[in-house]
Amino acid sequence: MLLRIPPAQGEAILGSMRAVALAHGAGAVTAMDRETIVSAGAIVLSLDGVEVDAIAPVQPEELSARIGTGEEAEQAIRMLAVMSLADGVADAEKTALVRSYAEALGVREGYLEILAEVAEDEVAQATACMVRKNAGSFPHLDSSRLEISAIAPFFPYRDAPDPELEARYKALGELPPDTFGRGFYEHFHSNGFEFPGNPNGLAEGFTTPHDSSHVLSGYSTREMGELCVSTFIGAMHPDHPMAAEVLPVIYSWHLGVKLNDIANSSHGAFEPRHFWTAWQRGAATTVDVVAADWDFWAATPVPLEELRAAYGVPPVEPELLA
Repeated sequence: MLLRIPPAQGEAILGSMRAVALAHGAGAVTAMDRETIVSAGAIVLSLDGVEVDAIAPVQPEELSARIGTGEEAEQAIRMLAVMSLADGVADAEKTALVRSYAEALGVREGYLEILAEVAEDEVAQATACMVRKNAGSFPHLDSSRLEISAIAPFFPYRDAPDPELEARYKALGELPPDTFGRGFYEHFHSNGFEFPGNPNGLAEGFTTPHDSSHVLSGYSTREMGELCVSTFIGAMHPDHPMAAEVLPVIYSWHLGVKLNDIANSSHGAFEPRHFWTAWQRGAATTVDVVAADWDFWAATPVPLEELRAAYGVPPVEPELLA
C-alpha cells in the first residue's frame, strides 16, 4: 500500500481523487477533500507542494491509460475508495465513480461491493461481510464460530476459561520496563483490558496480534488510534486489507456504522495526515505480526525500540500518533 511510481502517474491518481471529490455535483472540493488529496500526495506518492485547484480531474479511461493494470492499479483504486468516504458520508455517486475507475483498470476486489452496499443503505449485509473478512484475516482466530454469532469468535473464554493462559500473559508484567512484553502488559493494564484466558478477555488469536500492533506502532485505543492501527495492520498484512481492516474502521469511527455488538462507533475520527501516515508506516514494516508464523512469545523479552528497528517500523513525529 505504498506506491513508488513516476510523478506523472502519481499526479494522475491525485487527479482521479479530485474527480471523486467532485462527483456529487458540489462543484468544489471540501476542506477535508483537499487535505486528503494533499496529504496522500505528500505521504503516499512523494509529491510535495500539491496545489489541489491546479490538478485537472482525471477520468477512468485516462487513468487506465496512464497507470495500466496490476499492483499500481489496485493501490490506486484503494486510494479512491478512501477518497470517496473522506467527508464522512457514503455517497452513491462517488461510489459509482470509484467502481467505474475499478472497471477501467481491471480491478475486481470484493471490497468494492461493500462500498456499494453501504452507499445503497444495505448496511447489515455490508457489515456482516466485513466482520467475516476481519475474523478470517487473523489466522489463529477460529472464524468458524461466526456460525454461532458475530461475536462468538472473539470471546471463546466465556464458556471455557483458561487460567494458565491468563497467568502467562500476566507474568509479562515482571519483564524489564523497556521490553516489548512489558509494553504489551502495560497496554492491557492501562486500558483496563482482560488478558486472553479470562472469561471477559478477547481471543488470543485476535487480541495478541492486534494489540501487539498498537504497542509496536504507538497508536492509542482512542477512536483515531483505532482507525490508525487498523490502517497500519491493513498495510502490513495482505489478507483482504480493505475489507478486513481499512473500510471497517473508517465506517466505524468516521461514518458511525456499528459493525457488531462489541464494536463501538463514532463520527469524524478520520484525519488525513494521520491516516496516510499509518498507511505508509504499515507498508514499510517488514515483519507481519498478524501472520500465522509470527512468534509473539519470542518477541516479548526484546527491548521495544530494538524490536521496532528489527521489524522496520518507521518512527513517527509525536503529533502524528493518535
